[in-house]
Amino acid sequence: MGLNCGIVGLPNVGKSTIFSALTAAPAEVANYPFCTIDPNVGIVNVPDTRLDKIVELIPTERVIPATFEFVDIAGLVAGASKGEGLGNRFLASIREVGVIAHVVRCFEDGDIVHVNNKIDPASDIETINIELALADLETVSNRYAKQAKLSRLGKEAQKENEKVLPVLEKVKGCLELGKPARSLSLEEEDLALLHDLHLITLKPVIYVCNVDEEGITEANEYVEAVRSIAEAEGSEVIVICGKIESEISALETEEDKKEFLESVGLEESSLNGLVRLAYHTLGMRTFFTAGSDENRAWTFRAGYKAPQAAGVIHTDFEKGFIKAEVYNCEDLFFYKTEQKVKTAGKLRIEGKEYLVKDGDIMHFRFNV
Repeated sequence: MGLNCGIVGLPNVGKSTIFSALTAAPAEVANYPFCTIDPNVGIVNVPDTRLDKIVELIPTERVIPATFEFVDIAGLVAGASKGEGLGNRFLASIREVGVIAHVVRCFEDGDIVHVNNKIDPASDIETINIELALADLETVSNRYAKQAKLSRLGKEAQKENEKVLPVLEKVKGCLELGKPARSLSLEEEDLALLHDLHLITLKPVIYVCNVDEEGITEANEYVEAVRSIAEAEGSEVIVICGKIESEISALETEEDKKEFLESVGLEESSLNGLVRLAYHTLGMRTFFTAGSDENRAWTFRAGYKAPQAAGVIHTDFEKGFIKAEVYNCEDLFFYKTEQKVKTAGKLRIEGKEYLVKDGDIMHFRFNV
């Protein structure tokens, strides 16, 4: 599974506008379907106030934040699973991402055409979910037919099929109803059996409600419709005004951006929330290294042990790992200096079995 987020949705819902504001990358934006053909890729900094606080307490020459990749994928239409529009290219691109940001249009604007000529978030979501389900259904049906034939090859194959076929049947039935496979809430053992199928509808989804200027601070019936759908399938929702975010990204200084945000009633860019949500939804967490030469945020997967985290910095660190000096950034914020953290007994020496925590500040000892 890719360590990135794919931005998807029907044509003309604001995907490329949001992508351009998010990444400051020149994605083409136009008032016609299929403006985006080849996926646009952009790398963004992960907003993290903890790194800013660390810099205040441990002055340094360089500051390097964690980064995350976003991919702007071509708009999908009904029939995409059969190759309509840019369906085949869309499906190939979306299989490569780790988490999906599904942009849904939640505003009225007669100057911006809607591919279905009406604003109906539930229908828009259903269109994409059905097409993705149909694409996965073909994959699962093919595997089921192939797997069933293996039963003729002996007892071992039959034993394997006793595990695999019931899971495939369950997923197949769900997809035939046009529902995403993730709505089944499958156990880890079942997911392992499906891993090599790379099913699109098993990927986590964040619904991005693209609203107008009023919708960012006021109740919106379209947003509530999306929330209802997301809640039913256990997905996340975030509200963004693509137009506002586009205007913010065009401002040159942080002071100008702050003043603009205050004028529209926002504390920070809604896109910051999207970046953090996508990052965490994919199971990404952050540890820090800090010193006079460099303060840096490093990305690791939740569940990593200390040697694996060391390997994020350099493979030699993992191979020659001896131990790690560890304390959490919250301890630094409380005690204000590393020396006081040590005096308080909060700095620990951890070995190979230590599970790294989000927000840890680490110094690795290794030998190569």
